[in-house]
Amino acid sequence: MEDLKKKFERLVCVMMELRDKCPWDQKQTIDSLRYLTLEECYELSDTILEEDYNGIKEELGDLLLHVIFYSIIATESKKFNLSDVISNQTNKLIQRHPHIYSNTKVKNEKDVKRNWELLKLKEKNKSSVLSGVPKSLPTMLKTYRIQEKVKGIGFDFPDSKTSFEKVFEEIKEFKNELDQKNTEKATEEFGDVLFSLIGFAQKVGINSLNALEKTNNKFIERFNKMENLISRTQKKISDYSFEELDEFWQKTKNY
Repeated sequence: MEDLKKKFERLVCVMMELRDKCPWDQKQTIDSLRYLTLEECYELSDTILEEDYNGIKEELGDLLLHVIFYSIIATESKKFNLSDVISNQTNKLIQRHPHIYSNTKVKNEKDVKRNWELLKLKEKNKSSVLSGVPKSLPTMLKTYRIQEKVKGIGFDFPDSKTSFEKVFEEIKEFKNELDQKNTEKATEEFGDVLFSLIGFAQKVGINSLNALEKTNNKFIERFNKMENLISRTQKKISDYSFEELDEFWQKTKNY
């Protein structure tokens, strides 16, 4: 523990020195760092999907650097300091785990999530469980978090069968609007299809974001293979019909 403390203090000292002496670090503000922090989060996400533990270690270090950097900048304007950040997080964890640090009894993970959301509402004096979902989240991630939060307080289908039936119900409504050529309503119903699919996946323990990302990567890999096959014919991909391209696509399965 003492070694960890020394290493953390050294990192903080290095960041303070860079803020004092490095022209780039001197110029940064919380606004200029914001998009860089988002980039670091996505880079961490990539390494997690790739199960690249060396990469995860590096990206976590980059995020830790950002936490320290924001705190140094805030200290300069006397808003808060790194000690405040650490103390606040420690207190929050203790307050939101009364089953560990108090007399609250829980039966399972669902009880823990329910308590967490209710305590969060009370702490922040919010009227809605969903008020904590950031508006700027990517749409699919926002859907995932919305459903995770409402399920956390018990607003959920009783079983996966009912949840799956809801998916088919939404698909049927979507098709009805398509048949009537009502594009605006069909768009709304298509959103309902996606929402119900994400909810069902969550119900059966599938992370829809990870699932779609794996499919994206699989599609990119196969499409690149198809392009490679086509390049050997001395023709452009646009020279082929869809049917011909589909033949190349099928060949990539054995390529």
